Amino acid sequence: MKTYSPKPRDIERRWYVLDASGAILGRLATQAATILRGKHKPIFAPHADTGDHVIVINAKDVTLSGGKENKKVAYHHSGYPGGLTETVYSRLLAKRPAFAVEKAIKGMLPHNRLGRQMASKLRVYAGAEHRHEAQKPQSLAPGEFPGWSGLPAGSAGAEAPAARPATARRATATSPAQKTAKRTTVRRTTSKTTAKRTTAKATTAKRTTAKATAAKKTTAKKTTAKKTTAKKTTAKKTTAKRATKKET
Repeated sequence: MKTYSPKPRDIERRWYVLDASGAILGRLATQAATILRGKHKPIFAPHADTGDHVIVINAKDVTLSGGKENKKVAYHHSGYPGGLTETVYSRLLAKRPAFAVEKAIKGMLPHNRLGRQMASKLRVYAGAEHRHEAQKPQSLAPGEFPGWSGLPAGSAGAEAPAARPATARRATATSPAQKTAKRTTVRRTTSKTTAKRTTAKATTAKRTTAKATAAKKTTAKKTTAKKTTAKKTTAKKTTAKRATKKET
């Protein structure tokens, strides 16, 4: 069993419309973020962008529960000392309703390049009109998620791959007789190699002994030759002495 990993060819992007009129901001944001991430699909993977496109209309009619219109504050810092700006959501929804909805949805996406890629599929409009009729978006009710069954239609892996036939293991299992034959052949080869090694050692030993005997013979000849020459020189010296004595 192999773990499935979504590939670009298996991802099918669809378009959905969410109507924010009378919807609670947090509930709307969770629904939009789930669709943008693709968590409603069976091919969802946290490291890949498998989500769909989301269009939010009527952002000006969104509401906050629990009287948080005057309690919840949106913060923004310019990056300079003293550049912190605080805006109450009642004022933010009155001036920039699309920004408020977009801010809530982006806060529920991953805060990295993957989250920015997912947020690029989000379009928020303050009114009821949008410019994406050509994509034929499907409208969803509050809290409704699109249904998916298996891989997207038209992808390479949409159809379940046929199960591979179980490859039967080779029935040529080695019988006991074959095993014994193999063992005997191995033993014969090892015995042959050992015999070759012993013969090689014997020949090298013979060569070394022959060299040693030859060296001994040569040294013996040299010593005998030296002795004979020494005797001859001593004999010459004695004869010369005797001759000198007779002359005197």
